[in-house]
Amino acid sequence: MAGEPANCGPVRRESSARQANEKQPLQSVQLEYRITYKEDQMPINVLKTIIPAGIVLAGSALSAMAGPLMDRVEAGEPIRIGFSNIPIFGYPDESGAPKGFVNDIAIGILNEMGYDNVEATVTDWGGLIPGLKANRYDIVTGGLYILNSRCENISFSEPIATTGDSFLVPAGNPKGLSSYKDVLANEGTVLAMYSGANTVEAARREGLSDAQMMQLPGPTETLAAMKAGRADAAALTSFEAVYLADQSEGAFETTDPGALPDWTQNWVGIGFRFEDEDFLKEFNAARDRYLGSEDMLAKVKEYGYVEANLPGDTTTEWTCANR
Repeated sequence: MAGEPANCGPVRRESSARQANEKQPLQSVQLEYRITYKEDQMPINVLKTIIPAGIVLAGSALSAMAGPLMDRVEAGEPIRIGFSNIPIFGYPDESGAPKGFVNDIAIGILNEMGYDNVEATVTDWGGLIPGLKANRYDIVTGGLYILNSRCENISFSEPIATTGDSFLVPAGNPKGLSSYKDVLANEGTVLAMYSGANTVEAARREGLSDAQMMQLPGPTETLAAMKAGRADAAALTSFEAVYLADQSEGAFETTDPGALPDWTQNWVGIGFRFEDEDFLKEFNAARDRYLGSEDMLAKVKEYGYVEANLPGDTTTEWTCANR
């Protein structure tokens, strides 16, 4: 995000002390920061929230109930974006500002609609859809694939990108793991993946048992499991696999996405609540104008997003029915 922060500092901190005994349940910890950026006079308030998986914050301003999104906008309230720390797709930079091609496209579409009062919150990957449904966010980004199981819980914008999956493996791929079938054929092999990710469904569809699947909160934990040898490979989006391999100083490499079944090719969308269909209709109209524009492609170039990643004529209706 271009520009220097005009104001930066924690405005609220709510936490519960963690017990010294490691066997005690993890308590909720929330850190909130507001940072105002100016990019073409566009203010963005960024909230950084750390919420352990399974923890629901009670009495927090973030969980306060609000009306439908259009009512909030008309009342001058900010549009609250929820995203996770997923490389390339959606992540916070050093100051907490939203980065990644999904965030950039979502904010670009909102700007196209004339909206620039945006409040972004970083949370756990597994908390995106529950947080949206609980009205803590108005939209969720973070690289959500449009999947049938997700379409049963939230609405999606028309697709904003298409991409496949691949495996992150140790350099040289010593166990020859390029597909779920390879993992299935190697007894004792463990495949890491994000909890709640599309790869969990894909692994089960291909016949993997829970014993062969290591579900983790996100990329940090996944990379740690790979480095420690607790996982033999990691199933990720191709964007993430390439990024993590590049950052590994030669320790890891990626497999060919073509080694996985065709049905692992997926489409990325922005998540909304069902009751915000009026706003979603406007969002999709702006998406049609913005997606593929020179401005949009220039902004996402740094993430490796190219014209080949544009979704083409594929619709959300088709994707919900076929993925």
